[in-house]
Amino acid sequence: MAVARGTIHGIVGENGAGKSTLMSILYGFYQADRGEIRINGERVAIRHSDDAIAAGIGMVHQHFMLVKPFTVLENVILGAEEGASLQRSAAKARGILGELAETYGLEVDPDMVVGDLSVGLQQRVEILKALYRQAEILILDEPTGVLTPSEADHLFRILESLKAQGKTIIFITHKLREIMSITDTVSVMRRGAMTATHPTSEMSVTRLAELMVGRAVELRVDKTPARPGAEILSVRDLTVARNGTERLKSISFGIRAGEILGVAGVAGNGQSELLEVLWGTAAATAGEVLLKGAPLDVSRGGRAAERRRQGIGHVPEDRHRHGIIMPFGVWENASYGYHRSPSFTSGPFSLPGRMKDAARELIETFDVRPDDPLLKTANLSGGNQQKIVLGREIRQNPDLLLIGQPTRGVDIGAIEYIHREIVALRDQGKAILLVSVELDEILGLSDRVIVMFDGRISGERVIEETDENDLGMLMAGVDQREGKNVTASKMG
Repeated sequence: MAVARGTIHGIVGENGAGKSTLMSILYGFYQADRGEIRINGERVAIRHSDDAIAAGIGMVHQHFMLVKPFTVLENVILGAEEGASLQRSAAKARGILGELAETYGLEVDPDMVVGDLSVGLQQRVEILKALYRQAEILILDEPTGVLTPSEADHLFRILESLKAQGKTIIFITHKLREIMSITDTVSVMRRGAMTATHPTSEMSVTRLAELMVGRAVELRVDKTPARPGAEILSVRDLTVARNGTERLKSISFGIRAGEILGVAGVAGNGQSELLEVLWGTAAATAGEVLLKGAPLDVSRGGRAAERRRQGIGHVPEDRHRHGIIMPFGVWENASYGYHRSPSFTSGPFSLPGRMKDAARELIETFDVRPDDPLLKTANLSGGNQQKIVLGREIRQNPDLLLIGQPTRGVDIGAIEYIHREIVALRDQGKAILLVSVELDEILGLSDRVIVMFDGRISGERVIEETDENDLGMLMAGVDQREGKNVTASKMG
């Protein structure tokens, strides 16, 4: 691979194609067995990250490398202190941060504690760290995976500014439309090999998807019209308050058997709290929830096991925090949450043999790769980890499946597969609540959609009667059909 100076060079590929491994070699985390790296024509040896930094390479990782209790300024100078006097280092860094903010639009309060910043601002701190160390080549690994649409747009403006100042950017993402909109050149990796490099202007989303997967990929979700049955879930005037702030404000909706209800909205507008209350890990302040006509106790948390017994499944928004235990084997995670069921126990004892058999069946049914149930889950790609979580919940045959961000950090081939499985579950008569920040996903999968803004439902649409613009306005709290500001009208 050759990257031209002052360009944005995209790298795409399926989960496990080798993108992050290649970048880890460039940044000195891994050592290559053979081959060479040249910067400005000169061969360089990168044995560890200090060598990469000295060569002008900076990296913004998918999972940020920040110390949350430290301030922005402290994070920036950490590891780059000059001598024993931290005051001198801090004073110098404060001045440089001001210059970087003015030059590249990277404004962040240097005295803010990083843990108090939004995800978008934390990512900005990572970029500032690299630029403070005088990086000329900036590697961004899945930079928009945890950003809201507005944060992603601001990031792209920053990248254009960096490019205009002569910086070189390597941009790794699963999102092909981002590649088409932001990059000058794109390289495709498949199974550890660099299979193609083209000017982005000569590519299309369809062609890139085919090069990534090695076959034609169906980018549109193929589904027949829903045939809704009886109401499975009824939510009435649900309210959640935390630390004196209402996170959900008297929301009401229902879901019927055999339909997918999408929940759209910019992250942080109450979707996570809705999932937590329905799943039983958080309490509601007021309101009522009925499952097949019977009340669910939403007065306190700690009820996830009870929800499973009641016929509710859950694919969490953050699989690493709430869906899998990374050091555990695939066979353990394949039954995680259901490991005390009669299928996997004999009296007080677990039956690992049955768990491994169930894991082998899940691996085969849901095409998990590699097909080794003894492998540590941490060694699987994000897409295959997600297949384990989704497959585990589907195999329990729930009446209601709560799904948060089903394809976050997942490649195009796995997205296609996961979407087919969700639609198949709907066609079996299951009720599905789908939370996603991806409007393409909401529009492609949902039969109906509600949009959340500031803890309220700003609008409800039948999917055939809406589009991205309409949903985008609702996400901003404006209902074009009603001709009013949702928040103002609710308060008025």
